[in-house]
Amino acid sequence: MQDQNSHEPERFPVRRLEIYDKSKGFIDLLSQLTQCNPISDEEFQSRFHDLASYGDDHVICVVEDDRSHKIIATGSVFIEKKFIRSCGKVGHIEDVVVDSSARGQHLGQKIIRFLSDHAKSMGCYKVILDCDVEKKGFYEKCGFKEKGVQMSLYFDRSKIPRV
Repeated sequence: MQDQNSHEPERFPVRRLEIYDKSKGFIDLLSQLTQCNPISDEEFQSRFHDLASYGDDHVICVVEDDRSHKIIATGSVFIEKKFIRSCGKVGHIEDVVVDSSARGQHLGQKIIRFLSDHAKSMGCYKVILDCDVEKKGFYEKCGFKEKGVQMSLYFDRSKIPRV
């Protein structure tokens, strides 16, 4: 057991996504969450720079295993600026996933805390997310409460122009 006052670095710190994280298994990790087709290095770099242009309004965070140097957890938050609530802001958490080999180490909670703290620091009056029913208990442990119903409308990807 590690001493609480130890000066050793934390094994699983949360940090922002970096451009080199694709080679550390970032896309493979996302594939454990949902369909995530392979993308080229150029496509990754282009999307990375596009998202980085939003500054603190769109943050992707990761946990890198300091031994394997693989990305083993991730999540993102984007800030929606609204007219309601005195031009308030809402944080939307998305794409939270922990590698199947690293579950049970509270990495998901660390990701959620990092993203929620970021939304709060940006002046958001709330942070929201959608999840599958079987994940409800996890998010309740993180302090979230069920509210409303999620609705989805999916588009035929073959008819969506690539921008």
